[in-house]
Amino acid sequence: MTVLLGLTTAYGNVLTNQTIKVSNAWVRTSIAGQSVGAAYMEISSAKNVTLEKVSASTVGHIEIHNMTMTNGIMKMRMLDKLDLIAGKVYKLAPSSSHLMMFDLKQPFKTGQQVEFKLTFKDKANKSSTVKVLARVKESE
Repeated sequence: MTVLLGLTTAYGNVLTNQTIKVSNAWVRTSIAGQSVGAAYMEISSAKNVTLEKVSASTVGHIEIHNMTMTNGIMKMRMLDKLDLIAGKVYKLAPSSSHLMMFDLKQPFKTGQQVEFKLTFKDKANKSSTVKVLARVKESE
């Protein structure tokens, strides 16, 4: 699916607008009472942009997290934003950088879809929003 401008929605798990491509979006299943979860996807851009914000109606708030291994210890830290360098694919994956979801409003069951809104800014400070439908599954 190719869309040229503005708000873009991915229904086939791949989307492309003039600048940004998102693919392989998925959310890990959760159970009733679970308040946190994780989402993963691959993002690339034709020009340098910054992922400023991610939101979803089924989640209280979402943070971009980076995970690194240091001296055998996994460390996770929140990123205020994610700078995308033109032509580079950023893979948000288990045990790596990911989207951490807090205050889940419902459990995520296999086969469901979760809609995310990703807000990007370019060097001219122009914002664009991309909608992505991520499928819910056990793991990748």
